[in-house]
Amino acid sequence: MPSVTSYFIKKGIKVGSKKLNLEEKDIGESRQMIDTFARKFARLPKNCKIDSIQIEGIYAEWISNNQTEEGKVILYLHGGGYGYCSADTHRSLAARIMIEAGVKVLLPEYRLAPEHPFPAAIEDTLTIYRWLLMQGYQSSNIIFAGDSAGGGLSVAATLVLREQYEPLPAALVCLSPWVDLTSSGESFRENSEKDPYLRSNLVRKTAQQYAAGESLDNYLISPVFAEFYGFPPMFIQAGGIEILLSDAQMLAKKACHEGVEVHFKIWEGMWHVWQISNRLPEAKKATREIGEFIRKIFSVNR
Repeated sequence: MPSVTSYFIKKGIKVGSKKLNLEEKDIGESRQMIDTFARKFARLPKNCKIDSIQIEGIYAEWISNNQTEEGKVILYLHGGGYGYCSADTHRSLAARIMIEAGVKVLLPEYRLAPEHPFPAAIEDTLTIYRWLLMQGYQSSNIIFAGDSAGGGLSVAATLVLREQYEPLPAALVCLSPWVDLTSSGESFRENSEKDPYLRSNLVRKTAQQYAAGESLDNYLISPVFAEFYGFPPMFIQAGGIEILLSDAQMLAKKACHEGVEVHFKIWEGMWHVWQISNRLPEAKKATREIGEFIRKIFSVNR
């Protein structure tokens, strides 16, 4: 049963989302509002270390503390519909995952649509991954993780690596993954009035901006339409009332059917990317489970 705290946070998110009204605002203004809000209210855990870096023109941040294990890394890809969000919005979540996993996180700011539509985000992800390999990291010591669009991006980038016969990451962690930009899932309609965060018209708008004329069922835009043979283990979390629940369900079902090790959990009463709310009990439990999965993959002791 959802916590009492979740009831009040959900109501606050619903009010805040209506006030933001991203569908009607200029995208530059929207990005600034979202980032400003995050800088004001997002809190980093104690003793986190943030180191800024430029990787072939892409801004990124190393997130660590004095207990992170060397030689292993989580490449975290932020969500935001491929058009919004930044290190500012996702630094806190990435840091909490870092603490639970015991390994450092690399959080890049890939290019955003509509200025930089598909496949720019995939290209930037592959640039960062290949850079890590050149720095001496083994693919077996790199995990792709991401929420929403970042979850879909993790899957799409892995598909490209597999097609080009490049080494794959050790695992994928997908939080409320957006992997069906055609919006064909049942939850897109069934949960449209329940999810306090996402609205169907904004999802459709950002999908079109990212695709920029390409077919939405292109499997690198909507990875749920891909084949997943040879994929590393996948860890998937989804909220029971989010409109993208069907995306996660379809991804988990198809990957499992094609022989992939899949760890999938639906969280009752939770909305889209609830893990980002650091005062929410369910968010703390979810990040703890993410950390446990990553520690198991990397053989990192607590």
